[in-house]
Amino acid sequence: MYDVVIIGAGVIGCSVARELSRYEMKLAVIDKSSDIGEGTSKANSGIVHAGYDAKVGSLKAKLNVEGNRLMEQLASELDIPFRRNGSLVLCFSDGEIEQLEKLYENGKKNNVPNLQIINKVEVKELEPNISEEVVSALYASTGGIVCPFTLTLALAENAFSNGVEFMLEQEVLRVDKIQEEGKTHYCIDTNKGRLETKIVVNAAGVYADLFHNMVSDNKIKITARKGEYCLFDKASSNLVDKTIFQMPSKNGKGILVTPTIHGNLMIGPSALDVEDKESTNTTASALEEIMKKASRSVKNLPMRQIITSFSGLRAHEKGDDFIIGEIIDAPGFIDAAGIESPGLTCAPAIGKFITEIIRNMILTTKKNVFISRRKGIHNITELSKEERRNLIENNPAYANVICRCETITEGEILEAIHRPLGATTLDGIKRRTRAGSGRCQAGFCTPKTMEILARELKIDIEEITKFGGGSKLITGKNKEI
Repeated sequence: MYDVVIIGAGVIGCSVARELSRYEMKLAVIDKSSDIGEGTSKANSGIVHAGYDAKVGSLKAKLNVEGNRLMEQLASELDIPFRRNGSLVLCFSDGEIEQLEKLYENGKKNNVPNLQIINKVEVKELEPNISEEVVSALYASTGGIVCPFTLTLALAENAFSNGVEFMLEQEVLRVDKIQEEGKTHYCIDTNKGRLETKIVVNAAGVYADLFHNMVSDNKIKITARKGEYCLFDKASSNLVDKTIFQMPSKNGKGILVTPTIHGNLMIGPSALDVEDKESTNTTASALEEIMKKASRSVKNLPMRQIITSFSGLRAHEKGDDFIIGEIIDAPGFIDAAGIESPGLTCAPAIGKFITEIIRNMILTTKKNVFISRRKGIHNITELSKEERRNLIENNPAYANVICRCETITEGEILEAIHRPLGATTLDGIKRRTRAGSGRCQAGFCTPKTMEILARELKIDIEEITKFGGGSKLITGKNKEI
């Protein structure tokens, strides 16, 4: 019998797990994927939103501003890259100024600090490559950028270090509400057996409605909203410094142009509601539309420097707000549903919010020892010459460059494999180290990375996958002649 089982090892599930691990509880996180953050959390813009566009009084507004405030300390504790680069919402005509002013007033009511409406000259001073069409902009200095992979993994690793069990490649098939002697608990049937728990936290992303509807008569529907992106080579990194938005619409925050925390440039996302909750393909028409709209914001976007495209699915609920809290007719079942943008920003605040709900349900005490800090993987390119030399003297694997595009060494890959909740797939290595994220998109480093994985995991190289399941890269060996 667990105290709490969290369904979903994305950024929300892992944030809740870390906050709950401060207390004396038996905790588990369960996910059908082979790694942390394989759902919505793996494919988003990595923007830490300021919070000016959320509806006043909504959970989105409250948790966005709070999550933004918490992000700096969290990044320090978990040793993850984070930068407050600021954001701009562009106004392209005098007719849009009234809408921009409403956005400003909305942000003030949401208690977003340091908002300004600036004129064209001031915009051009901040961003020389901005479109000549721009007449003014809303400037939010508290906007930021973070690595969504690293944030999610760091939360999970820290939760694991504080005693949380992680059950990966374990798909939830059914959740049953069991009522005995006036008390309610839950049985969770999976492809690997049954779990019992006093409390369930439903952080299952686009599948949150599936599990909610298993235990409640008050049904909800989560729509998968696909967003497609284009990623540019680092040669384009200096084109803009701020995150550049267009005016938000009912389907989202519109097409953005932003630097990433690792020095690339990114544009997107599109917004298309899809029935298939596994549909993460990209389409030529959507990518062309993204490029066209992004070019309205920033002059001379170097489209020939796009190195990859990708898409992710956002969990949209028709009420256009997060659904967070205990279900009325399912005591002990807590939803974290409909968590779309700005969900990544809100994650630290959502973790605390749900933890407080659970603390009011379970009599528990804080642990005497909570490990609040986590050390990330060495980044050889960010070390001084002396630090690099000392690291290589202690372990020569840090001198063996495997990924030339990103300058990732064998030592860094070994760290990724052997740390808590270590990598077991090529994508797992990529998200932890960026090996394969550069210009050649893993064209050269894949074979060597596979060899290292096979050696360290003590499995045959044929068993190595891209992201678990049936995603094998080698289907067999040639017969000897």
